Amino acid sequence: MTTKPPGVYVTEKSSGVRMIVGVGTSTPAFLGYTTTPTETPIETGTPPFTPDERKIPQPIRGWQEFADRYSIGGLGTELAALRKKSDKTAAELKRIQVIQRCFMLAEAVYGFFANGGTSCYVVGFLNPDAAVTESGLGGDAEARTGLGGLETVPEVTMVAVPSLWDMTVAATDAEAPPAPHLPTGKSLIGKVVAHCTTQRNRLAVVDAPPKLLVEPLKEFVGTLDSSDPDAAFTALYYPWVNVPGVDGVPRTVPPSGHLAGVWARTDAERGVFKAPANQNLRGVLDLPTLLTDDQNGELNDKGVNCLRVFPGRGLLVWGARTRSSSRDWRYLNVRRLVSFLSDSIRQSSTWAVFEPNDDRLWAALRHSVTSFLTDQWRQGALLGRTPDEAFYVICDRTNNTSSTIDAGQVICDIGIAPVRPAEFVHFTITQIAGQPGQGG
Repeated sequence: MTTKPPGVYVTEKSSGVRMIVGVGTSTPAFLGYTTTPTETPIETGTPPFTPDERKIPQPIRGWQEFADRYSIGGLGTELAALRKKSDKTAAELKRIQVIQRCFMLAEAVYGFFANGGTSCYVVGFLNPDAAVTESGLGGDAEARTGLGGLETVPEVTMVAVPSLWDMTVAATDAEAPPAPHLPTGKSLIGKVVAHCTTQRNRLAVVDAPPKLLVEPLKEFVGTLDSSDPDAAFTALYYPWVNVPGVDGVPRTVPPSGHLAGVWARTDAERGVFKAPANQNLRGVLDLPTLLTDDQNGELNDKGVNCLRVFPGRGLLVWGARTRSSSRDWRYLNVRRLVSFLSDSIRQSSTWAVFEPNDDRLWAALRHSVTSFLTDQWRQGALLGRTPDEAFYVICDRTNNTSSTIDAGQVICDIGIAPVRPAEFVHFTITQIAGQPGQGG
């Protein structure tokens, strides 16, 4: 042994306690059209992505990074030059439409960061003049393109396709862009929702069709799949929003990027258990469609989250529902909370694989899950005056029998009581008669 002088010595030992760490909930993936300028852009500190790089999921941590990587400055300069021409050729008119389609993705990413987002992923489609088929949107998991490319990015918790309605038709050489094809849009929405349902840790942020009034919108929503579990992983927002434009040209854009930022901001300020509603939309000028209370109520019943303008409060997100009619999955925050809890527990419990399947393992799992859920209850994510009312965790010989042990399985049953939003606040006002005066 090494001879030591008299003194105090500290030895660190692991406690053996396994802790569950909450996963992130605020990282969206945006899928949309992208292209390069016809002229070589001015070199910046961050070089633009190549076409092959744009096709796969790329992490973006700020608006300026996106603008540099996806040549937004060069596209804006080209678009301004084309608009100044008095006599435009058919090719130039088509090029204007193509660039405008690419700005749908740019506006969504800008809206995300403007509303509190910190990081996102972007998946590009390189032919803005062509429509995108359902299989094209699905992409290839091995090539990491389209929705298939997002299967390798577990941190994504929201999926938005701001270019979706442009993807339903090819660009033309007309002054006005072509109207979207609603049946094709419906099938593309179904592809996005199916991806989210399969992954189970992310929700689809869906935009309503552009320029659609309330009555046609209700008919369109009625044709969408409303059966669980697909409907529970879908959030639909209406109407589109007017923005000042990242290139200084005002335009009307889908709100999904701005809403992803609101979700991220709510998660950071309150937690994933807080409904992402009654929140201001930043970076928006106004709404092209103003809704009445009756129209809002009808759309809310159909699972459409409305954007409203209120006197003195500005533009607010006024809905926090999924498209599910089930009592369990009606609210966005409940679906997102359960996904957060299950993903956190799954990722932090991989240490248990191949451990001896006995009472010590079951006790360790019970302890880690109970500690994690207790922390969530203290933060306000679970309903109940005590932890026993808010959740239960069972992992013992009652559900781990000899047959499950022989099969190499560990069963841990968890039940939670998530908080639900106060969607309707009722006050009852009663007039009471004045009290008689007191005589002298």
